[in-house]
Amino acid sequence: MGSMFRSEEVALVQLFLPTAAAYTCVSRLGELGLVEFRDLNASVSAFQRRFVVDVRRCEELEKTFTFLQEEVQRAGLVLPPPEGRLPAPPPRDLLRIQEETERLAQELRDVRGNQQALRVQLHQLQLHAAVLGQGHSPQLAATHTYGASERTPLLQAPGGPHQDLRVNFVAGAVEPHKAPALERLLWRACRGFLIASFRELERPLEHPVTGEPATWMTFLISYWGEQIGQKIRKITDCFHCHIFPFLEQEEARRAALQQQSQELQEVLGETERFLSQVLGRVQQLLPPAQVQVRKMKAVYLALNQCSMSTTHKCLIAETWCAARDLPALQEALRDSSMEEGVSAVAHRIPSRDMPPTLIRTNRFTASFQGIVDAYGVGRYQEVNPAPYTIVTFPFLFAVMFGDVGHGLLMFLFALAMVLAENRPAMKAAQNEIWQTFFGGRYLLLLMGLFSVYTGFIYNECFSRASSIFPSGWSVAAMANQSGWSDAFLAQHTMLTLDPNVTGVFLGPYPFGIDPIWSLAANHLSFLNSFKMKMSVILGVVHMAFGVVLGVFNHMHFGQRHRLLLETLPELTFLLGLFGYLVFLVIYKWLRVSATNAASAPSILIHFINMFLFSHSPTNRPLYPRQEVVQAMLVVLALAMVPVLLLGTPLHLLHRHRRRRRRPTGRKQEDKAGLLGLPDASVNCWGSDEEKAGGLEDEQEAEEPTVNVQVESFHRRTQPVHRHCSQETCLSSIPRRSLGPLAVGHRQPLTQFLSL
Repeated sequence: MGSMFRSEEVALVQLFLPTAAAYTCVSRLGELGLVEFRDLNASVSAFQRRFVVDVRRCEELEKTFTFLQEEVQRAGLVLPPPEGRLPAPPPRDLLRIQEETERLAQELRDVRGNQQALRVQLHQLQLHAAVLGQGHSPQLAATHTYGASERTPLLQAPGGPHQDLRVNFVAGAVEPHKAPALERLLWRACRGFLIASFRELERPLEHPVTGEPATWMTFLISYWGEQIGQKIRKITDCFHCHIFPFLEQEEARRAALQQQSQELQEVLGETERFLSQVLGRVQQLLPPAQVQVRKMKAVYLALNQCSMSTTHKCLIAETWCAARDLPALQEALRDSSMEEGVSAVAHRIPSRDMPPTLIRTNRFTASFQGIVDAYGVGRYQEVNPAPYTIVTFPFLFAVMFGDVGHGLLMFLFALAMVLAENRPAMKAAQNEIWQTFFGGRYLLLLMGLFSVYTGFIYNECFSRASSIFPSGWSVAAMANQSGWSDAFLAQHTMLTLDPNVTGVFLGPYPFGIDPIWSLAANHLSFLNSFKMKMSVILGVVHMAFGVVLGVFNHMHFGQRHRLLLETLPELTFLLGLFGYLVFLVIYKWLRVSATNAASAPSILIHFINMFLFSHSPTNRPLYPRQEVVQAMLVVLALAMVPVLLLGTPLHLLHRHRRRRRRPTGRKQEDKAGLLGLPDASVNCWGSDEEKAGGLEDEQEAEEPTVNVQVESFHRRTQPVHRHCSQETCLSSIPRRSLGPLAVGHRQPLTQFLSL
């Protein structure tokens, strides 16, 4: 039965794909999401397969796509989602996509390089203008002398030995943390034969590479003598200083800088406009090209898992396919290979391997199925617990979260996402947290709804009690019959309501907890006791329900011995101990009333004495011969432990030894009967044969485990099933998962890129 309550029937199908139509057939199957390919070339390395060259071309294109996407994000743009459902392109279109992509990438690299160079030049001009605008001048620099006396002239008088020398200037900028070291080194190297002025820029400039604001220290050095000038240039080069020409005429300096800056800004503007045009073309080309190349790569990876026939005219593939999708598979192969004149063929073949687990989901059940798969993927055709999780998971959450106000807010938030789920903006959001909430919108909807329900039971709305119905307790009756005086009320701030007094307790609250408990001093102890006991009851019921679901699995797989060796001992152990605890809780609720509540026995002490085989004189029993019943239940539960540990292994060991003593002639007859089966087509092969094969395969998988546990701990057993870790699934069906293909292994299936 293929439904949401049990995984669907899956068949192993052998495909014969003509070489000319193999790509088209696999692409069509991937779009439909009907099959999962098995790797028939597991012994061949990935670099020796037939279509490895095509896979590498797709990977190179993906690298180029990554570069283009980074450039688009760097410019602050967003790639639009691809329009429609794009199929995998024909192989001849790969060259066209590659040429267009490489051309755009090269243009983008060139434009980015030119833009970067122009920004560096503009930054140099801005820094030059800032150096000149700092107020450095020879007259100002002359006030900063190093080592020379204020009365000693820097220039000799006319007619002296240095009358042919002239004063030169070096202007530039350096990073602020390098300025003190530069100043000290200039002084020591030039022996004070210079005048230097250092000033920090008032406004930071944008760095041409990082784009972050950076501060600079400008300087102006005046010196005379060629040797001093060479030393200054070498020192500034070592400190990576920016050196600018310093003309003596200030008007000439500013005119030259203004003209160069204006020209650079015009060229930079044209470059940025051309860059925006290139990025616009990238935005149009990249989204559909990414989808097409990814699908093309997935097709070639699937073709690499196919084996070549001896005549090299067709590819042979083995796939898992749902039994009810076999007609659609045959039709898809026929339509895909019709243009080549040779039809692809699909045959259903027997298999001893465990088929993968296939459970179809929709937008409502997908989140609940994901919770179940997070704990473990079930075996092939096991009972699927996800439908029951639709009720149990939100309800158990609400037991902890119960509040009308908070639950209503959660419900309205989820309801808004459900009502707007078809809007493109909701699906296109890239925020990871939002995608998590949106994917579990139906889960949040039920969680909020159940929280409102349990909130009414707890009578809490935003952690405050609300009086929907009149309280079942009467303070006036207690005051009238107790004779509380003004002096008594003045001395006692806390009053006690006795339900044994007539008229004080009028009856239970119509729904939930009475709001008067929110005013009581023992409010927390009462609610904690109530919630703890309810949690025990719900937990035991939940675990017992899970054990009962296992009965359907044992009946479906024909493993009736597990009913006696596993299910019955599990239920006996669970209900004999914890089920008995639930019985005690309910029995005490029904038997103990307000009149004898003061002498009510403690369930916790009874449960502890149950395991200690003792009794407490101060804790009276709940019913006659309680100690005998409890001792019998503990002994019965302990007797189930060895049955659970050794029952199934011993049974399988006995059956395995009986098979080994079976005559060889019967084995040969069975083998001949298996080999003599006719070729199975799509219309033959019943589900009973596959079920029997899967059962025998499972039994053989268990028998080596029994040998390890009982016969010998030194002999290493080989796994019976074949691992399918290299299988690639060309399927867009959600929640298709691979069952255990070897003892103790459970591997999920990869899904086809359905974009």
